[in-house]
Amino acid sequence: MRVAVTREDIAGRVAALGHEPVLVELIRVEPLGDEPVDASGYDWLVVTSANGAHELGRRGVRANRIAAIGPATAAALREHGLHVDLVPELHTQEGLREALPGGRLLLAAAEGARRDVLDADFVALYRTVELPQAVDADIALLMSGSAARALGTRMPVVAIGPQTAAEARRIGLDVVAVAEVQSVDGLVEALASL
Repeated sequence: MRVAVTREDIAGRVAALGHEPVLVELIRVEPLGDEPVDASGYDWLVVTSANGAHELGRRGVRANRIAAIGPATAAALREHGLHVDLVPELHTQEGLREALPGGRLLLAAAEGARRDVLDADFVALYRTVELPQAVDADIALLMSGSAARALGTRMPVVAIGPQTAAEARRIGLDVVAVAEVQSVDGLVEALASL
């Protein structure tokens, strides 16, 4: 089966399952600044994506405590030497809301990120640019709603989580599986279960 993927590390894992990975660039991340992020006036810096973690690592950050939405984001923060104090069991903003003990929050995320769940101040770290294109594959692995919107071919898809699945369905894609755990591991496991 030809499987559309957006990252090299996932391509290798898809090949290990016996499928043919088709690497496509559906989105590009553009930084929105170079200045360090000072979250020292907040109890928690909340990071909701690996892209945001990499931007913080590139720019530099001061924070009292850091909460990561999930294990991939936490791993990306640690790659840059940043200590992660909290990763919720449910890897969503709702999971973060339930797990955070309270206090002043600064949400560091993509421009246009969801801001209706957490009661937090916001700093935009990057923007996601969609690169719409037709893809020649049997199925696609989607890690974000923006990747779903950029997929220019109607085909079955596997979504990394409920928000990505909802966006894919909204635009008419056939969601055949949703990762139980919102991570690359969960996404690959969902593909393997088909």
